[in-house]
Amino acid sequence: MTPSAASSGPGAPSLDIPAVTVAPGSTATTSLTVRNDSDIVEAYSLEVVGDCASWATVEPSRVSLYPGASETVTIRLEPPRSPEIRAGELPLGVRVLPAEHPDAVTVPETTVHIEEFHELRTELAPRRRRGWLRGRYRLAVRNQGNTPVQVGFAPGQAGEELAFAFNPAEPKLEPGESVEVGLRVRTGKPVWFGSPAVWPFTLTTAETGDGDGTQPDETAGRPPLDAEFVQIPIFPKWLLAVLAVLLALLLAWFTLVRPAVRSAAKEAANEVVQPRPTPAGEQGGKGRTPGTGSGGASASPAGQGKGSGSGAGGGGTSTGDGTAVGGGQQSSATIDLKTSGGGTETGTYKVPEKSVFGVTDIVVANFQGDEGVMTISFGSRKITTIALETFRNQDYHWVTPIKIPANNTVTIEVTCTKPGTPATGRQAQGCHEVLNVSGVVSRTE
Repeated sequence: MTPSAASSGPGAPSLDIPAVTVAPGSTATTSLTVRNDSDIVEAYSLEVVGDCASWATVEPSRVSLYPGASETVTIRLEPPRSPEIRAGELPLGVRVLPAEHPDAVTVPETTVHIEEFHELRTELAPRRRRGWLRGRYRLAVRNQGNTPVQVGFAPGQAGEELAFAFNPAEPKLEPGESVEVGLRVRTGKPVWFGSPAVWPFTLTTAETGDGDGTQPDETAGRPPLDAEFVQIPIFPKWLLAVLAVLLALLLAWFTLVRPAVRSAAKEAANEVVQPRPTPAGEQGGKGRTPGTGSGGASASPAGQGKGSGSGAGGGGTSTGDGTAVGGGQQSSATIDLKTSGGGTETGTYKVPEKSVFGVTDIVVANFQGDEGVMTISFGSRKITTIALETFRNQDYHWVTPIKIPANNTVTIEVTCTKPGTPATGRQAQGCHEVLNVSGVVSRTE
């Protein structure tokens, strides 16, 4: 040591600085004694150097000493509570610079022990989640302490309705490090109808270790976070009302509407099949029809004639006479034709001798809903060809009558592709069509 150096000298206090322990966020002090062993008055500047320089000060930072005099200065340590000040040992040095002999500068050193502190910041988002069976949350965790930690999570719920899963389950964090943990909450049973079920739960974040296998103290736990999962029903309330209305309509259809429709359809079919009643009076003063269908005719007491169409399925006609209109009498005839499936049958009505039939109206009935083709002809003149599946009842009218000479026929030819289903609900064995033709029968002599 030079004469002007700050030294203890023989028998003087040492320049060694006692070791010190300090907790981040608090204050600790230590001391340093400076003695002037030179033979002149000397001024000394004191400054902390090293890792502790930003939060350590010397009081006073400058001293003047007479030869042989000494003075003790205080070193104040105030480390901030920050993850940047890591736990462990840090070197502390104080540079002592003589004003008169700057080349005799000395730096006494000591060790500062930084205590551990634990601080976790957690944030759960969102705090409320809606879903049918599961909900997802995000948990942000930051280590604000000054030592590495391993973090664990402890969910809490009043019942056992919820199951929890974390990813990652136990993250390890260095001081100042952050991590985002995924939380999945799941229920065991769905809510089918009714109001939503609200499941509140808590989430506690705690340190399970400091990264070195040691356990933190009990104060490392943090207050729990509150959240809730709202389990919404699978089917909304209004759906019950809609289902009830649909069920009521279905019951009404099967119990009220459907039987009425089937009964009306059956009555309409029976009405079409039945021959028209013969008007009062008989043609020529005789109880005969204007003509007969193919296969011959016979008179009946009621004034109706019957015949058969050609082929396996029989056809027949019936006629009636009324009052004279425009030099003739109003008449009508019905051809009732049955045809086996896959076959073709013909039904006819023959105009009587010495007569002309002026046709003004025809009505065609396909009450079974058969499928196939029907062709209507007046004598050699084809009137129309129609597909059976396109109608159930069809009528045609002419302002100017279509005249059919004597001994010519009104003919329907039916090719049965597929028999339909009548009002009974059972599919028929063959097709069944009815043609009613109306007009005026006039005598030619």
